[in-house]
Amino acid sequence: MKTLIDVSVPVLTFLVLAAVGLDLMARDFTRLRRQPTLMLAGLIGPLILLPPIAVGLARLFQPAPEVAMGLLLVAVCPIGGISNTYSYLARASTALSVTLTGLSCVFAGVTIPLVGQGIAMAFGRHTGVQLLDVRLPIPLVTGQLLLTLTLPIVLGMWMRRRWTVQVAQYRPALQRLAFAGVGVVLVLIVLADPAAFFRALPSTVPLAAVFIAGSAAVGWMTAAAVSRDPRDRFTLAAEFGTRNLGVAMVIAVTVLGRVEFARFAYTYFLTELPLMVVAIACFRWWQGRTVIRPAY
Repeated sequence: MKTLIDVSVPVLTFLVLAAVGLDLMARDFTRLRRQPTLMLAGLIGPLILLPPIAVGLARLFQPAPEVAMGLLLVAVCPIGGISNTYSYLARASTALSVTLTGLSCVFAGVTIPLVGQGIAMAFGRHTGVQLLDVRLPIPLVTGQLLLTLTLPIVLGMWMRRRWTVQVAQYRPALQRLAFAGVGVVLVLIVLADPAAFFRALPSTVPLAAVFIAGSAAVGWMTAAAVSRDPRDRFTLAAEFGTRNLGVAMVIAVTVLGRVEFARFAYTYFLTELPLMVVAIACFRWWQGRTVIRPAY
């Protein structure tokens, strides 16, 4: 089982991030110039605000070390691709969501080790999380993550530019296949030790729910500080609350060599999905009662 997980995690993560690249074009980066404040808030805000929330919850809930490690991994990861679907279903700023998701993944090879190092320096052992006792060679990890995370996105962008028509035809199927593959790997990670997973559920579900709700609330407030459009606010709330679980898995399994750190990702997704469905329904209901001016 472990060998299967070790092989499938990097392969499927490569496919997922290549699918992210298929959604990006070079002109998407121009949004940084057109909407610099909103874009920087969506890109930098999670890096600064989510790790302290995760550390605070780890100290408050005092979960098992592997659960706390999983929470921190989720917190430092880039935005998950499913956030684009959330924004689309909510009739929010889908184009903004796609751009933020892609750019956060592009920069993840650099931001993840930097933020991880920042957590260790700022909080150290005060988190009560043994993960921070792990000392990783930052240049080596950065290079590994750049190769693992950035290369497939660049490849996806190149494929979209090189074979525009074919990519437009097969992109939805590839994206569905990639995300389904991540779901399969998450199940395999649970099956590696199902007893430990189910034993931890009473503590991991509330922990995940509070982190998701808190992250989304912070995202909404961050957007409110820089945009008056409620659709931008919902989009940033979804971006903050949705993390790339494929990246969390590849760090846990490939970089750290600890499958147990990835189990929290499965609980996170199972908790995130119903919470976001409720949030979408509430936002759609509110939209129906409120006239929202078009975003430019």
